[in-house]
Amino acid sequence: MMNGLDFRRLRRWELALAAFALSAPFALPLLAPGAPSLMRPAMAQGLEQPDVSRIVSVGGAITEIIYALGEESRLVGRDSTSTYPEAARKLPDVGYMRQLAPEGIIAVNPTAIVAIEGSGPPEALAVLKEANIPFTSIAETYDRDGILAKIRAVGTFLGVKDKAEALAQTVEKDLDAAVAVSAGRPEGERKRILFILSTQGGKIMASGTGTAANGIIELAGAVNAASTFPGYKALTEEAIVEAKPDVILMMDRGGSHAASPDELFALPALSLTPAAKSKALIRMDGLHLLGFGPRTASAIRELNAAIYGKKPNASQ
Repeated sequence: MMNGLDFRRLRRWELALAAFALSAPFALPLLAPGAPSLMRPAMAQGLEQPDVSRIVSVGGAITEIIYALGEESRLVGRDSTSTYPEAARKLPDVGYMRQLAPEGIIAVNPTAIVAIEGSGPPEALAVLKEANIPFTSIAETYDRDGILAKIRAVGTFLGVKDKAEALAQTVEKDLDAAVAVSAGRPEGERKRILFILSTQGGKIMASGTGTAANGIIELAGAVNAASTFPGYKALTEEAIVEAKPDVILMMDRGGSHAASPDELFALPALSLTPAAKSKALIRMDGLHLLGFGPRTASAIRELNAAIYGKKPNASQ
């Protein structure tokens, strides 16, 4: 007996969870950011052709793709970012993609996990590896080609390459048509957009380059006003004034998170911007706007119309 557990009677996944509970505090330094990553190669190579009859999907775009392929009957769980289509919400929620709880995943008895790149944390993935649950990570880039690659990668994982190729071709045509409209706008007429992730405590957390927000802003024929740094960063008042945003873009969170335009533009950091003069604020559903999945062409059109009010050329 050890800590009240008879390890001889535990199944492999129960052993994995027990080991996680007992050793997690000691393992965390080894799994901290910057430490060598052993998770994805080892887990992806666990089985070349895993059983994909019972899947947990991690990442809103991944779940959308599975539904778009008509393979949703395989799903037994999803993460909290997987909110579309509405039917996905009825599946067991295994947690936020970057804060997965291994016990929640194991409880739905999956035969495999397919997740967007960056899912974790590493210690949770280590438990899933010990439980012998095949794990596949799908690469993420915030552009047209990245969307098509995701569709094909998910189709390959599910063993439905033909269906994935057909979906990819349909999505490709839709994307190209949406991007062509945006691309028709002259450079001198393109508005500067500041994507704000949060305003907690009056601090403006904005999106720089290499982000989903940067990607969708560019695809919609606009300019990221905060393109001098990578990732997300809390900006000073001076930096926001210098960014000169014409429009503020945010996710539509609803409830207590939804500051009114008057409240938002009353913030000192935003009150002196061109956007404040006309209270130019756009809110869109986060997954639709930033998911980079099968619906991104629709998001491009919606954002373009919200920014400019009409198509760049009357003939388009």
